[in-house]
Amino acid sequence: MSMIRDLRAVVRPSLRKTNTLHSSYDTTRDPSASSAVVDCAVYRDGRRLAEVDGTCRTPHEAMLRVREQGGFAWIGLHEPTEEEFAGIAREFGLHPLAVEDAVHAHQRPKLERYDDTLFTVFKTIHYVEHAELTATSQVVETGEVMCFTGRDFVITVRHGGHGSLRALRHRLQDDPELLAKGPSAVLHSIADHVVDGYIAVAGAVQEDIDEVEIEVFSTPDKGSPRGSDAGRIYQLKREVLEFKRAVSPLLRPMQLLSERPMRLIDPDIQKYFRDVADHLVRVQEEVIGFDELLNSILQANLAQATVAQNEDMRKITSWAAIIAVPTMICGVYGMNFKHMPELRWTYGYPMVMGCIGVVCFSIHRILKRNGWL
Repeated sequence: MSMIRDLRAVVRPSLRKTNTLHSSYDTTRDPSASSAVVDCAVYRDGRRLAEVDGTCRTPHEAMLRVREQGGFAWIGLHEPTEEEFAGIAREFGLHPLAVEDAVHAHQRPKLERYDDTLFTVFKTIHYVEHAELTATSQVVETGEVMCFTGRDFVITVRHGGHGSLRALRHRLQDDPELLAKGPSAVLHSIADHVVDGYIAVAGAVQEDIDEVEIEVFSTPDKGSPRGSDAGRIYQLKREVLEFKRAVSPLLRPMQLLSERPMRLIDPDIQKYFRDVADHLVRVQEEVIGFDELLNSILQANLAQATVAQNEDMRKITSWAAIIAVPTMICGVYGMNFKHMPELRWTYGYPMVMGCIGVVCFSIHRILKRNGWL
């Protein structure tokens, strides 16, 4: 009996300690959260804690390890629902407005500060490969990456079927010196990753615009009248506008991160945001140039269509003028009057037909010389 009492004395304090650790977090939320969590890890001194030290199966476990051993937690989620994100939001003290934006997506790129947390929204752009550009082709596909940056945590929420951060995470893990700078290093790497994607997509869109431009100003094939490219140009312009909506609003947040000192941003990392802002300015100028160039191409295409219609109308008018001659003469002789010139003459019919042919041929020559036919 004394041994049993001694065991109870040892076990009860440990259970009490465990209950205290879990009292701030509802463990019943972990199963729902795990379906949206794609990666959950703790980093200390620029290195990911090895699995032998204990795998972080939930964000709660990750934060316990951070509070006990230091470092920061990086939790990645993909399209979480409100229920899946509720426990994480309470664990990290995220602001309800930011949580609502992160769950529902379709946000404008922005940077907001809530107490000791930075909330950043990035629009990701993916170029959609296509064999031929048509009036219904999707050229760019957009997604979103939201980033909550705190003193000892980074939470990334991704929406869309592209823009995975797995390769970025591995690349950062191969650079422990940079990763040792903390959550701000992760935020910078995400921004740099997104903007690099913009640069790649801009190059692909430039090729599509060049292709359309060449086709518009080249000699059209038979059966492909001038102006038939208007649908493709307009569709490409819509896709460029979607691209522009992702790039332009992000410039101001990147400039703020590079110019204004912030407690959550390491001063050494802040310099790198200036480079991201410079790249973003270049992409923005390219996208604005795309929009203006497509306007010019569309106007040229519509002008070509108008010219082609005018040419058709001139040809129709010319042939109508030629046909009017025999129509008028035949109409006169079809009135059945008894006393008409050369009505009973033997050579009257050949003469009239010859006159019709001469007049029509003369009109045709005149119109041909003037470029109407």
